[in-house]
This record gives sequence, C-alpha cells and structure tokens, in this order.
Amino acid sequence: MSVLAAVQPSFRAIAATVVPEAGTLDAGGWMELERIVEQALAPRPRRLQRQLVTLIRAIEWLPLLRYGRRFTRLDPRRRARVLEVLQNSPLLLLRRGFWGLRTLALMGYYARPAAAASIGYRADPRGWAARR
Repeated sequence: MSVLAAVQPSFRAIAATVVPEAGTLDAGGWMELERIVEQALAPRPRRLQRQLVTLIRAIEWLPLLRYGRRFTRLDPRRRARVLEVLQNSPLLLLRRGFWGLRTLALMGYYARPAAAASIGYRADPRGWAARR
C-alpha cells in the first residue's frame, strides 16, 4: 500500500520546494523519487506513516490561514516561506516532522542514479581505490 498516494500532489509540491530541481522531473523521475521514499517508509510503523501523511495534509491547508490559498496553489516564494516557518517552529514536534519530511524529499531526489550522475557522485563499494 502506498503511503504517499493520498497526498501525492502536496508531497510533490513540498519536494519541489525543498529541491527546486525536482520541479523539472518528468513522470518517470517522479515515480522513481516516490519509489525511493516509499521504500524508506515501508519498514516504518503504520503510526509514523499516518503521522507523515497528516503533516503533509497540514502543510497543504495551513497556508489558507495566511495566504488564502492551499500550499499547492502558492507561488514558489510563498511555498518556501511556509516551509521556512515550519523548520523554525517553536514546536519541537513540528520541526522534527518537517526535517524528516525534508530528508525524505532530499533522499528521494538525490538517490536517483540520474541525480547522482548529474552532481558527479561516484561512490563505489571499493572506496577511494576505485577512483584511481
């Protein structure tokens, strides 16, 4: 069962705000990113998965109070501002949740082989000796 299916548009908007390059992904790139995130979430307890979905839904609807629009309807500058407020929230639980979500977005984007190649990442199980 997919954790992100119910919040896919919101997750994609958050991911594209955290990693602006993600905004250029095609359908296959998004599928790959989401597969990586889903694999990371699969062994986690259902409770944590539900909390993540609840956080994503909250991020989608909270901007309505300030901007009169949901997160996915905001321009990139306002999206970034919403996420900045969350990352600096006085509520520890909210900060932790956001940083976990941010980590998932970064991991999903940069763990894709295409992204690793684009930044010149050439990790090898043989270590530095493989680069010689």
